Amino acid sequence: MSTPANPSVRIETSMGNIVLELDATNAPISTANFLAYANDGFYEETIFHRVIDGFMIQGGGLTEDMRDKPNKKAPIKNEAGNGLKNKRGTVAMARTGVVDSATSQFFINLKDNDFLDHTSPTPQGFGYAVFGKVTSGLEVVEAIRLVQTGNRGMHQDVPREPITILKVIVA
Repeated sequence: MSTPANPSVRIETSMGNIVLELDATNAPISTANFLAYANDGFYEETIFHRVIDGFMIQGGGLTEDMRDKPNKKAPIKNEAGNGLKNKRGTVAMARTGVVDSATSQFFINLKDNDFLDHTSPTPQGFGYAVFGKVTSGLEVVEAIRLVQTGNRGMHQDVPREPITILKVIVA
């Protein structure tokens, strides 16, 4: 069960459900950001648009036609220095090369990705902010990692059959 400090969310996808426990104690900004998107219904009809077996699955920002879903909130401060590590089954904020650029997109690590961890307060070493972990549905994550992918426009590693996020429910 989740506690107020560690809210639980269920990501209902076209391939099954994934339950996350968020870490509001160590990643309060990222957790609040994710919950705001979830409570607004923003994630509905977005897709897992990047799947790299042996690395991660990424979603939460693009629609099936590979367009950014409109009405994103302002970027948040990167909390990668919070002590949480990019281990298998953890969820982290996706971002551009700009340290504080994360908005709605997130990824689930398929293995321990230590090279994504915070090592220094420089752009090269800042890392990616972990803010939770999969507590149920890792078999769904594993099924997603095995889908066939290809290029679609300027995007690489896109599932050939869309994997849609139907709903994100905060428990």
